Amino acid sequence: MSLEMSNINGGNGTQTPHDKRELLCLLKLIKKYQLKSTEELLCQEANVSSADLSEISESDVQKVLGAALGLGDDSRERKHVPVPQQDHKPSAVTEANAAEALAKFIGDDSFDAQHYEQAYMELRTFVEDSLDIYKHELSMVLYPILVQIYFKMLASGLREKGKDFIEKYKSDLDGYYIEGLFNLLLLSKPEELLENDLVAAMEQDKFVIRMSRDSHSLFKRHIQDRRQEVVADIVSKYLHFDTYEGMARNKLQCVATAGSHIGEAKRQDNKMRVYYGLLKEVDFQTLTTPAPAPEEEDDDPDAPDRPKKKKPKKDPLLSKKSKSDPNAPSIDRIPLPELKDSDKLLKLKALREASKRLALSKDQLPSAVFYTVLNSHQGVTCAEISDDSTMLACGFGDSSVRIWSLTPAKLRALKDADALRELDKESADINVRMLDDRSGEVTRSFLGHTGPVYRCAFAPEMNLLLSCSEDSTIRLWSLLTWSCVVTYRGHVYPVWDVRFAPHGYYFVSCSYDKTARLWATDSNQALRVFVGHLSDVDCVQFHPNSNYVATGSSDRTVRLWDNMTGQSVRLMTGHKGSVTSLAFSACGRYLASGSVDHNIIIWDLSSGALVTTLLRHTSTVSTITFSRDGTVLAAAGLDNNLTLWDFHKVTEDYISNHITVSHHQDENDEDVYLMRTFPSKNSPFVTLHFTRRNLLMCVGLFKS
Repeated sequence: MSLEMSNINGGNGTQTPHDKRELLCLLKLIKKYQLKSTEELLCQEANVSSADLSEISESDVQKVLGAALGLGDDSRERKHVPVPQQDHKPSAVTEANAAEALAKFIGDDSFDAQHYEQAYMELRTFVEDSLDIYKHELSMVLYPILVQIYFKMLASGLREKGKDFIEKYKSDLDGYYIEGLFNLLLLSKPEELLENDLVAAMEQDKFVIRMSRDSHSLFKRHIQDRRQEVVADIVSKYLHFDTYEGMARNKLQCVATAGSHIGEAKRQDNKMRVYYGLLKEVDFQTLTTPAPAPEEEDDDPDAPDRPKKKKPKKDPLLSKKSKSDPNAPSIDRIPLPELKDSDKLLKLKALREASKRLALSKDQLPSAVFYTVLNSHQGVTCAEISDDSTMLACGFGDSSVRIWSLTPAKLRALKDADALRELDKESADINVRMLDDRSGEVTRSFLGHTGPVYRCAFAPEMNLLLSCSEDSTIRLWSLLTWSCVVTYRGHVYPVWDVRFAPHGYYFVSCSYDKTARLWATDSNQALRVFVGHLSDVDCVQFHPNSNYVATGSSDRTVRLWDNMTGQSVRLMTGHKGSVTSLAFSACGRYLASGSVDHNIIIWDLSSGALVTTLLRHTSTVSTITFSRDGTVLAAAGLDNNLTLWDFHKVTEDYISNHITVSHHQDENDEDVYLMRTFPSKNSPFVTLHFTRRNLLMCVGLFKS
């Protein structure tokens, strides 16, 4: 069982002469490296022959390679997915293409820096003199135009002039743009423009600005009246205005969704329907209640009445039927693994334990336990607690993974093959009997990665563990044999995060290569590659129904991807720094994201709207999680503080008041929703975890 990769073809499937030439170039390269099986497969599927290679020269091969690496003529249409750097010097073709790409920044005419600066000054004066009701929306155009003028100056070799230009006018911009400007000032050569993430973002997608029709009309009239061809040219090439009817937004409303490398999200980016509901639970009653024996027929009417047999009592916990959610996807929308009896028993145990959990509120806060990692000379890079709260996994900078038992039970390994053959496979406690008590240890280690381990993830069944590393690989470890089972290769740069699907079998990873990938444990090839972010994808999280994946990026955006189609169905902007942590609410409708900008933002996945921004932390929010009943949001970070938020009140206010971006909350939301703050003793938090009974477990690293 697997989720097959969609095959998307354009056109009618016939080859053009240009396509055939590219295929022959590829065939020549394969033949050069003596990949015979690949050569035969390509000739068969593409209907090309090795006899046609005589018309292909080495320069033709180099041109095709250059286009594949994003150095072709149409640089604005290429996907900015990085490839490993090569040691050889760039060819003349590469240098020519780079020069052509730089020429796009300057334009056809000779560049006049003074003329551009004068145009910007006039635009700046126009914004300052505008009415207050329009000023805040009009000021949003200053940043992208300022940056584009700087690009043109740098491409023309006027680095010092460009630096002075930025220093002179950077005070016009909001503080969250200063970091990006500082990184731009580090560029010293025109060629470095082609490798910069911000440049790539503005080249690939136009900078989006949401603006009322009245504000947009004022802006267009200014350009036409003052004959600002310079500004008009930048606007037509690099800006997109998403206009709406109604009053112009105020300062707070403009800032709420600003800050990303691409501006704001277009309304059409969030038009697709998202099935955010939860899948119907398995009926456990059939697993625990034996089927009634068939009654014997009695045809004698004079026979004495027999005592009626009592029906077995149904467990009220298991007899509750879950209502079908109209917002939930169909159970067969994506292939999910079939539950084995052992899996059902684990779920049954979890359900019984969850029935004893504490109901949390402002008057009844969760108890919290803090695990501190001491004397970690290798450097703890990540930590994860299993779903049943019995194991703790930590990744280290020395490329090792270490597992601890959090209960008196030790970590045991499987018995040898001879001992396993003697076991009764029909025994109810076979999962316990197959483990060797003599092998029990309090802690175990995994070795195999060749770089720091950035994330660990337990499988829902607690028999497997995933880890990802700087070495660009993902490893699957068995918690029964305590060995590496599979190594997954696909990313070409460090892998930052990896997560198992709530239903098992699938997992998702994200990397420095600007992609996230969906995998299945039984396949060494990615099922989906999610491409769209313009910088590192730093964190990833599975939706509770396993149909969607959320990603957070250094381009300051959060995206929601459909695992079925591989498409982005939500694009959410508002963070002012890299997104570092994600968590879905228990109901599946809301998503919480933490960032380097110290903020926590709650998003409504039904519309992509920003619900509220929670401001309390004074440093990066490194980890967030929801309580099992979805009433409390816990967040922690590098400021050594744990905050608990009343998420029930957040959603209650949002639904009752229909709060959207057009009616953004005040800055003092922490006074309304903050339940409690717990400081740690100089120990930054690495991860948070709620047990099934709503006990909060924290893991941190003590820094002396």
